[in-house]
Amino acid sequence: MSTIAETIARDLVNAIEQDKLLLPTLPEAALQVREIAESDDSSIAELVDVISNDTALSARLIRVCNSPLFRGGRAIDNLNMAVNRLGMAYTSSLAMGLAMEQMFQATNEIIDVRLRQTWQASTEVAGICHVLAQHFTRLKPHQATLAGLVHLIGVLPILRYVEDHDIDIEPAQLDATIERLHAKIGHLILKRWDFSPELQIVPVEFTNFQRQVTSADYADLIMVANLQRVAGSDHPWTELDWNAISAFDRLGLDPDIDMSGEDDLNAQMEAAMALLQ
Repeated sequence: MSTIAETIARDLVNAIEQDKLLLPTLPEAALQVREIAESDDSSIAELVDVISNDTALSARLIRVCNSPLFRGGRAIDNLNMAVNRLGMAYTSSLAMGLAMEQMFQATNEIIDVRLRQTWQASTEVAGICHVLAQHFTRLKPHQATLAGLVHLIGVLPILRYVEDHDIDIEPAQLDATIERLHAKIGHLILKRWDFSPELQIVPVEFTNFQRQVTSADYADLIMVANLQRVAGSDHPWTELDWNAISAFDRLGLDPDIDMSGEDDLNAQMEAAMALLQ
């Protein structure tokens, strides 16, 4: 690792250990949505009121409802109908995740590109997770989608650090720094945001290909979704022996099946990814 990359890593690790790392805050809209969703006496009308303040978010939720993933007998043309069709759990998870997109932007063009690439990867994995959870597991699709959207959240402070300090670093060295640190930082962020423990572990565990747990969880799902995302590419993960990765067994999935070749599943995955982007 280069001297610059070592300096970045050292500064960030020191900040983490001293609890001085500036972590991103959950967007206000996401906080309001979660508060309503977690309240026992809240109503769909309250959720609609909060989301309706964000015109773009409202439009995207309506579009989700009219997609092949959720389409019912009639077209949805207003937010109230959309939330009723999606339900509070899915609406809140999706609204929280989509509200985070605004954080993945920067004024520095190079950093902005990297942030947008990270968000795109997150949305692709989230789309795959939604379909896998719905068709193959007992895991909740709305939680699977949210897990996908936040599993790379630890990349954000690293890129922000590079931007804030106007650091000139080679792409390969930046990649190495991200690879080394993002999981630990991601865990810290989700813990600070009071996400459930089963989601907090996702950034740390989704690349632990030797992990052994008693039952399938969201880290397993994110792991398999990432592998499916890179299937057929020259990514190093394609060189792994997928048959030795126990997450497939726990999820009840055949590691030899390329889901992109399954027309119906592939169409649903592409629809889910397109909706989130």
